[in-house]
Amino acid sequence: MPHLDDYLQHLTFERGLSTNTLKSYTRDIQLLQGLAQESDLANIQNTQIRRFIATLHSRGLSSKSIARALSAWRGFFDYLIHHKGFTQNPVVGLRAPKSAKTLPQALSTDQAIQFVDIQGDGLLETRDHAILELFYSSGLRLSELVNLDTDRLDFSEGTVTVTGKGNKTRIVPMGSHSMNAIQTWLQHRARIQIAEANPNALFVTQQGRRITPRAVQYRVKEWAIKQGVNTDMHPHLLRHSFATHVLQSSQDLRAVQEMLGHANISTTQVYTHLDFHHLAKIYDTAHPRAKKK
Repeated sequence: MPHLDDYLQHLTFERGLSTNTLKSYTRDIQLLQGLAQESDLANIQNTQIRRFIATLHSRGLSSKSIARALSAWRGFFDYLIHHKGFTQNPVVGLRAPKSAKTLPQALSTDQAIQFVDIQGDGLLETRDHAILELFYSSGLRLSELVNLDTDRLDFSEGTVTVTGKGNKTRIVPMGSHSMNAIQTWLQHRARIQIAEANPNALFVTQQGRRITPRAVQYRVKEWAIKQGVNTDMHPHLLRHSFATHVLQSSQDLRAVQEMLGHANISTTQVYTHLDFHHLAKIYDTAHPRAKKK
């Protein structure tokens, strides 16, 4: 597509977006190209974009996926206006069809503790134990965890510094169980021949290479089976569980927002619904007027 390469260069060097985000932008803009076919981008109208939305909806794309595509298209046309002489943004004012909100799944406290409490003193057991404890104790995203370096850990303060979406850095606490598991892992890591390309990587393979997101996803699912956690486990589920359990205990939405690295508190507010369900269960069990006859 014309101007796409220039736009991706802009996103890379001017906005510092991650590789995964750039791939998403590329897919969404190529989707626009497929829908537009031979149409000149400079002449695309608002009504055409509306038809594109209807087409995507008829293909079964979720509201979330369509909204993401519209956001990518909107940013692309803004770039074309400011840098390529375009005169209009046909995506302005358009939204994806609304869909029912779904609450993120979360483990119970007992399930989470059972899952992360890996026993064993082998290389993989100690590494994976540290990974799972850190996911649950600090609410990290998968990309944040795999990109962690050893110098990002502060055991004296009990914190870890992570770089999240938009290249934003934040400091989050580590629990004592997480710190103990990581320190045990570092003793094992010291005996591995670390690859030159990853001298500071915190979590590495047996061959000394930085662990990949796919490998972590695979190990998480494998440990769910071994630990007897009967649910479809994935790394983000531990992040959801972290947020839910901290909110249930503290009722401090702003603190949870900061720890999760959410730019907008509305993103964090979904966990208040999870917390309401927790409170509703307590009410149904404890309140005399809530009991069914």
